[in-house]
Amino acid sequence: MKPVAIFRFSPSEGPAYFADWLGRHAVDMCLIAVDEAAAVPDDPRAYSGIAMMGGPMSATDPLPWIDPLSRLLRSAVAQDVPVIGHCLGGQLLAQALGARVRRTPVPEIGWVDVETPDPASRREWFGDRRSFTAFQWHYEVFDLPPGATRVLTNSFNPNQAYVVGGIHMGLQCHVEMTPALVEAWCDSGAGEAAAPGTPARQPRDEMLRDLPARIGALQAVADDVYARWAQALRH
Repeated sequence: MKPVAIFRFSPSEGPAYFADWLGRHAVDMCLIAVDEAAAVPDDPRAYSGIAMMGGPMSATDPLPWIDPLSRLLRSAVAQDVPVIGHCLGGQLLAQALGARVRRTPVPEIGWVDVETPDPASRREWFGDRRSFTAFQWHYEVFDLPPGATRVLTNSFNPNQAYVVGGIHMGLQCHVEMTPALVEAWCDSGAGEAAAPGTPARQPRDEMLRDLPARIGALQAVADDVYARWAQALRH
């Protein structure tokens, strides 16, 4: 099988549990470190799938790699090369497919519940869970691309994840977290975590509370999401 291309946009937001999952299932991967000026490839057919991680920048920033990446994503969708985007990655996919990305009045930082509103997608992607607690750290949100199905939602930002064409997924929340990644973000984002706590924005102590149990539950969700996504990987 061809490798999965993993786009990294920031050295602090690597593939984490997603890479662990691919490794356990003997799926080859190729890291494309945009943060180190790696070029965006032209042909999605060189890969079995395309994954994008998070990052502190905006999908609407005038960055030189956004237009070529958008072309690659549109080509991947057109040719049924499965795409998955985490947070910024989900925003980039939505934008490439014609949806708006914008600032949200309710940023989410920490452990926040999401719901699975579509019964078919709930069974296919989320192990028939009606809700779970995801990790969040974002100030922007996406509208749904044309033809997309909303598969995760909550009261703070209704578009938490979508599926396009049955094989492409954009996530606003993070399911790829590990304990080390949560701790690193709490350290690097100490100023953001120190803001007054709300149900959608938690202080550092709350984000680190019961971390092994929370991560274990989240990785069980990620196992189901990644297994479903990997069914469409191209040989």
